[in-house]
Formats: sequence, structure tokens, C-alpha cells
Amino acid sequence: MKKIIIISSAILLIVIAAAVGYFFKSKDTVNTNKKQQLETVISAKEIADSYDVIVAGTDPEGVTSAVSAARNGLKVLLVDGRNRDILGGLMTIGELNSLDPLYSPEQSLTGKHNFLNKGLFQEWYDQIEGTSFDTTTAANVFYKMVKEEENIDLLMKVQSMEPILEQTSSDTTLVKGLKIVMADGTTRDIAAHAVIDATQDGDIAAAAGAPFTVGREDAGDPQAQMAVTLVFQMNGVTQEIWESFAHHKQTGIDSMSAWGFPDAKDYVSSNPERVSLRGLNIGRQNDETMLINAMHIYNVDPLDPQSVAEAIEIGKAEAPRIVEYLTSTFKEFKDLTFGGTASELYVRETRHFIGEYRLTMADLLDSRDHWDAIAYGSYDVDIQKTSPSDNGMIVMSPYQFGIPFRTMVPKQVDGLLIAGKTASYDTLPHGSARVMPVGMATGQAAGVAAKLIIDNGMTFRELSKSEELIGTLRSTLTEQGVDLKMAKFDPPYYTKHKAYKALIAAVSMGMSAGFTDNKGFDLDGASNAQRYVYNLLRLKKMHGEHFTGETSAAIAGMADPSKTPLTLDQAVKTLAYTIDNELGKTLTLDGMLERGWITQDTIDSIDNTESLTNGEAFMLIRDVLEYYGNYVYE
Repeated sequence: MKKIIIISSAILLIVIAAAVGYFFKSKDTVNTNKKQQLETVISAKEIADSYDVIVAGTDPEGVTSAVSAARNGLKVLLVDGRNRDILGGLMTIGELNSLDPLYSPEQSLTGKHNFLNKGLFQEWYDQIEGTSFDTTTAANVFYKMVKEEENIDLLMKVQSMEPILEQTSSDTTLVKGLKIVMADGTTRDIAAHAVIDATQDGDIAAAAGAPFTVGREDAGDPQAQMAVTLVFQMNGVTQEIWESFAHHKQTGIDSMSAWGFPDAKDYVSSNPERVSLRGLNIGRQNDETMLINAMHIYNVDPLDPQSVAEAIEIGKAEAPRIVEYLTSTFKEFKDLTFGGTASELYVRETRHFIGEYRLTMADLLDSRDHWDAIAYGSYDVDIQKTSPSDNGMIVMSPYQFGIPFRTMVPKQVDGLLIAGKTASYDTLPHGSARVMPVGMATGQAAGVAAKLIIDNGMTFRELSKSEELIGTLRSTLTEQGVDLKMAKFDPPYYTKHKAYKALIAAVSMGMSAGFTDNKGFDLDGASNAQRYVYNLLRLKKMHGEHFTGETSAAIAGMADPSKTPLTLDQAVKTLAYTIDNELGKTLTLDGMLERGWITQDTIDSIDNTESLTNGEAFMLIRDVLEYYGNYVYE
């Protein structure tokens, strides 16, 4: 009898635990927040002739830059140049109300999110609803943070702003402030010891002459860049409707965010060459509405106002059709209605500046810290579609990586820092580092850095080369609530593979992707003759000056290259044809070894010369790129 009682008690405890778990799980999906009244943003009554720091741009990165500088005792002018009424830019005007969070590899057992960096981002986050938020709440919190700082003068709705420049050497320009055309048309020259460019596209840095690449130029696709999005709203979101989303396949919810509905991609566009739909990212608001980030608009030049205006019109026209499709296709949406679109585009990619350091895929794959890291990233390398025929991809999921201060310091321009997604990141790692929590952390670092250069009578470039003062920058950030340490985790499995160095090269050139679980690299999987041709065509795109042959000639006459194992001889032949057509006809493995273009160590590491693995194929490519093409990804 005692045994039965014990068992029954155990069952009762399980039932109670399940009930409690269900209660809290259900509670986790309920939004109990109330809609706030949107605060009116008021510009400063008087603008001084000079400031310690001018921050250009009122996106989240600009707000944290200004607040950080002010809290470090500097007099700050925060300037909006996009005719906005509120602060927060993309998060508020662009209505992108779902964050791409930077989760630490070390997560709490309590279920509370443990984010990287913390600092001013965490301060802001703790005042909003969650990883998705009401845009009014977000705007009010941004304004509250600015308004509470007596050292910040806020200037909204200027007609234009451009850098005041002084040529200090043949190849270096000093930014000494901004020339601003005020809302009333008057012009003001406002001096500053430091300028922080927190504009979405790096407009101030570009006008100052800082060098940059555009879109996927550095990945061998100069005409390509990620699609832009126009967020749209749907009305009538009751709790019952919200909870129904969780029952749709591959879809999940919490109280503020929903993600999934992957079959939404089957939507047939009215203009397939310009606009399409993907799976839905949904952010809930506090008034029974929700905002959806899912529309892709192609062939847009975000640096051309006319192209941007056209894209907005395309999105406005398509949004009601998308809503009609959603309400007629998914039962969960049948009672929802269209609520309009955002007034600004969500632009993922434009300029990538060239700074004192350029973030690479090697940094992310290797989970690298840096001596001058002022922030950390961990978001998936999320490359959205660049055209209707492109599928987009998650290149890999980094554990954690450092953002060097040097990425904020542009070449050829002094007196200026870049805070945000246009900093010095290669286009692939930009897919991770572009997210706003990273930008907000770099903004906080920019404010402290401005204090240091003023106190020490130096430039940002000089600061970027001083280990002592970078140490002071990091310690100051730590004192002000920023978490600047790497989490503890085992090195990713792929770092122990014999082909790891070759994998870095392959991923950097777009030949391989690990996807969200990093398993897609498939280093030990069998390669084939056709796949190797595709790999080497990517090599040609990236390094065409050294590889001028016709790669496909290596498989001419082959019955089915995609089903033909890649032999060592075939790999060498394909490499030779990629270098030069004549070499393709004559060059053998012995010839490659004699020239030193392939190492004996690589050959010795191949387990089966009649069927190479993907990793072994990458190793041959890396050898030829380094010893013939004189280029190394590391």
C-alpha cells in the first residue's frame, strides 16, 4: 500500500507540475501591456555654435551614441536629418518592432534572456515589452533617455547636413563639425571635436570621403545587395487569434513575437521581379494590431531617393494583396484586416566602409575575441534574398565574436566614428553584425571614445592604435554596465577538423554554409565533379584577376558530373582549367606540386584519391589560392 501511495504521489506531483507549467506557458503568451500615449518630441530652443560631439542620425545607434557621450560629461548635439517626428528610426518609423537578439552562449536556467553587451541596450530593453515591442513604447523610451540628459541638445527635421572638412594631409581629411540646413532654410556651421555617424547608410562618412564597398561587391557580386522590406500592419489581433498561431506548423509564439508560417512564401506576387513574400516575422503591438516583416522588394538602390520612393509605392500597392492572400489562405488570419504600411523602408545593406580593421568570416567561424573589442555579436549570419531567383541563406550560427573598435574608424577620415551597420564589416559577417543591438553597443562605445580623444588631445585613429587607452575605453564601458567578456563554451566542432582552415576560405567565398546548426558544412561528405566546378566558379568571382580559364571545360563530355565522384586527378584538372585553359590541357598533380601551388601535406591528408570529401576539395582550393593566387583567408 505504501508503494502505491508513493507512486500516486509522484503522479500527482507530475500532474501539478504539468498544470503549473501549462499555466505559466499560457500566461507567457498574454500581452498585458497597455498602449501608451506617444510623447511629442521637442527640439532644443537654441543651438550652440560648437559642441564636444555631434551625433548624426536618430536611429537607435544615434540615441545610444548621444546618451553615452552625455553621460561621460560631453556636450552633445543629436541631429535628425530624415524629417522624423519621433526617435528610433527603423524601430519606430520603419515599424521593425522585432529585435534580432544577441543571446549569450551562457543562458540562465530561470528562462530570463541573457543578452550579450547589456549596457544602454539593456537599459532600453528593460523598459519595453520584450523581443518584440510596441513602437510607441520604444519611441517614448528613446525620447526619455535623451530628454533626461541635460548635456544633449536635440535638433529634429533639419533639411540637410554635411561634414565640415579640413585636408590635413594628401590622403587624410579631418571632420570638424557639420554644416546644417535648418528646418526654416537657414544654414548653420556647427563645430565639434568629434562627429559620430549613426545614419543608416553612413552618409556623413561617405560625404567626408571615407572609402567603402557597396552591397555584395566584396563577395564578387557588385550589382547585388539584400532585398529591402516594407513592414505592414494587420488589425484585430485578439488573444484567441494570437494563440492560434502556435498551432500552425513550424510556427511559434510568446506574448509579443510570432515566427513561422513558412508556407507564406507560396504567395504569388503581382510583380514577381520586384516583390515577393517569405515566412513571417510578427511583432505584436498593445492595441490588438501586429506588424509583419516578410515582404522582399528587389532591384532597389537605397542610396537613390527616387528608387526608395518607388520601392515604397511598390510595397504599398502589394501589401493589401498580401493581406488578402493571408486572410484567405490561413484560417488563423481570416478575421484580421489590413492596417497600412510603415513610412520608411527596412534597408538591410548599402555601404560597407573600409576601416582600420575589417570584420571577416574567419572572425565569426573562429569565435574570435579582439584586444579592442567594444561589443560582441552572436546573431546568425542571415543573408536575405538578393533577387527573386535567390534563396537567401543562414551562412552559419556564430557562438560569440568580438567587434573591434577599429571597425568604427574609417580609413582616410579623422574626427569621425561610424556607429551601426555600415561599419567596417565584410558583406557576409555584416549579415550578423548589422543587427541593431550590435549597433546600439557600438554607439555606447563611440560616446566613451569621444570623451577619451578630447581628454587626450588625439584623433580616433590614434586612439585605435593605443593599447593603453583602448584598455581605458574597455574598462570605462565595463564600469558603465557593458559586459565585455567572452562566455565560456567549447570550441565549435568544425575547428578541430583537418580542413578547418580551408573551410574558412570556402565560407568566405560563398562555397559552403553551415546553416542554423552549423552542420551544413558537411566536410566529410563526398564531393562530386559538378560541385567542384560550382566551387571554382565562386573562386573566379572573388579572384578573377588570377583565374581566367574556363572551369566548365574540365567536365566537358562527362555523362553526369553531379553523380561522378571527385577524384584527385579531376580536382587538379578543374583547378588547372580555372587558372588557364592551356594549363588545363597539360598540368598534372606532379606539375602542381613542382610549382608549389599544392602542398604535399594536403595530398597526404586525402584519405581516398578516388573520392574526395568536401573538406579535402576545399583544402586543394585553399592551397592554390594561397600559393598561386597569393591570397589567404584567415
